[in-house]
Amino acid sequence: MSIWQRFKRALRSIFGGWVSEMEDPSLILEQNIRDMRDKLPKMNENIAMLKANAKLLEKEKQKLEGEQAKLIANVKAAIGQNREDIAGEYALQLEQNKTKVGQVEQNLAQAREAAAKGEEAKVAFMKELDRKTKEALDAIEAAKRAKWQKEVADTMEQFTAGGVDHTHDEMVKRIERDGAMADAKLDMALSKGDKDKAKIEGDAEKIRAAELVKQFKVEMGVAGTSAPASTTSAGGTQEQVGVKN
Repeated sequence: MSIWQRFKRALRSIFGGWVSEMEDPSLILEQNIRDMRDKLPKMNENIAMLKANAKLLEKEKQKLEGEQAKLIANVKAAIGQNREDIAGEYALQLEQNKTKVGQVEQNLAQAREAAAKGEEAKVAFMKELDRKTKEALDAIEAAKRAKWQKEVADTMEQFTAGGVDHTHDEMVKRIERDGAMADAKLDMALSKGDKDKAKIEGDAEKIRAAELVKQFKVEMGVAGTSAPASTTSAGGTQEQVGVKN
């Protein structure tokens, strides 16, 4: 392999891949459909020309056939007048006319066939255009769906690849941990408050009890002395209070 061939192959390998990456299948399909539709006006124009040619040939045939009828009449009239020389001239013209009519009929048949084939080609083209348009639209829709699915897949991969999903789980766990710590602190604070309250209430009971004892002592006249609690009963206290009164 020559150096030039190797160089061309290298260029194709470089730019071929680059062009392939630049191509958007959806855009190319849309352009193909536009190109096919752009051919319709030219096709219609060609079919119109074929039909016009056939009509011109029909008119020419009708004209020749009209001339043919006149020449036949002239031949007969010349023969009737014993002018065979003139009848011969008309007969030669009639023969030439018939030859022209045959050629025109042949051309007319070809023109009609060409116009019919043009119509058939247009019908086939329209069917193919409809089929390719449907295929293109389906393919474009599939491409859009595939693109959307790829975007969703890429997003999901980001979730599970140390991205949003990882951060999400970490933040949820942190909030749950902070919430658990806050609940524990609240329980501790509430339990401490209950203990303080119980202690305060206990102290208050002791103070109230001391005040009651003091009142009894005042009523009994023993405010300066303290009687042993083991030798004083509730009944005796009530009796002493009664005596005092």
